[in-house]
Amino acid sequence: MLRLTCAAERERNKLCSTARQKKHEFSVDMTCEGCSNAVTRVLNKLGGVQFDIDLPNKKVCINSEHSVDTLLETLGKTGKAVSYLGPK
Repeated sequence: MLRLTCAAERERNKLCSTARQKKHEFSVDMTCEGCSNAVTRVLNKLGGVQFDIDLPNKKVCINSEHSVDTLLETLGKTGKAVSYLGPK
């Protein structure tokens, strides 16, 4: 029987969790660094996300297990216009 060490078990769980996450792309009407900071703030508050903000192209790519609806609602808390562009 194979027994994993605690460190190996944690690494396996992390890899499995990452594999379940889906990457989504959103358009967010960001015009300045303050806007991108607002996006960062609401996504960090939500938790369970990894994201990249492309301010010049007004896009946010999010890797998360959260639903698209949850992500749209969260991004909407910035007060900016948000739309879902699709899976990335």
